[in-house]
Amino acid sequence: MTAARVLVAVFAVVAIAAAIGGEMPERVVSGDAEIRGPAGDSEIVVRTTSRVAGAIDSLAWGGREFIDSHDHGRQLQSASNWDVAGELHAETFNPTEAGCERDGAGPVSTSRLLWLVAEGRDLQTVNRMAFWLRPGQRSGGHPARNTVAVSDHLLQKHVRLGADHLDEPLRGHAIRHDVTFTVPAGERHRQGVFEVLTGYMLPEFRAFHGLLPDGSLAPLTDGPGEQQLPVIVATAGGGHAMGAWSPATARTTGRPATYGRFWFEREQVSKWNCVIRETAAAGAEVDPGAYSYRVWVAVGSLEDVRQTLAALRAAGR
Repeated sequence: MTAARVLVAVFAVVAIAAAIGGEMPERVVSGDAEIRGPAGDSEIVVRTTSRVAGAIDSLAWGGREFIDSHDHGRQLQSASNWDVAGELHAETFNPTEAGCERDGAGPVSTSRLLWLVAEGRDLQTVNRMAFWLRPGQRSGGHPARNTVAVSDHLLQKHVRLGADHLDEPLRGHAIRHDVTFTVPAGERHRQGVFEVLTGYMLPEFRAFHGLLPDGSLAPLTDGPGEQQLPVIVATAGGGHAMGAWSPATARTTGRPATYGRFWFEREQVSKWNCVIRETAAAGAEVDPGAYSYRVWVAVGSLEDVRQTLAALRAAGR
């Protein structure tokens, strides 16, 4: 059995356990891994660590680090946020791949890495996500609605460097992220906000751009908040940039992804994200089970990223 098939089998076991409310295995593997692939005249190097339960702790290209991995929230990672009893507040029921707020800058994550395979240009993980807040903490004046530190929400990701359907030289600048969130049976929610992917960037990445339908760029403010254009974040001179586009739509409403951009002055960190919102019909609840989405990330110079995202969007997959 190949490593990929083993991963699928393991994910099936833990997903079934989550769905029926059974016990899931504890973390059994190291989160330290690396994949790399050529991109233009350099290469993209992606690293995960046990410190953040197999989330992406580092992404480098062209001699520069892109990710501000300070605490357990500032990675290239995924999370979700849910209503409880019809009330939806930021961070109050917030399963997060890399760990929780109280993990801080420490060496250990509250999230539990269940499986990791890294081979060639491919990285795959299964993670049992911690709630961002511990019981008793508050966010925005609202109390945490979780009563335990670790959720029963699973996060499976498959990261592949390169887009084989694109021509060179754009092919190597693309990174495919296939992300599956498994929502456990027994929880009752009417709304879910999937931060399918977010990247926290070092402070030199502060120039925000939106990718227009014709493939050109429009300047964006630093927000904060979501809008419809895919976001690219670049250094002032445009020598290094990262952006994202998703073909995914919400299962419940059919609405496309939105893209956020943020600048945090106190922390001196910028952020982009790709968000899908799932909303049940009136009087109904969001179904438990697997929610799968794809996000394409492009890394390189600003022009590399612009061309790559435009080509990916034109291909539509």
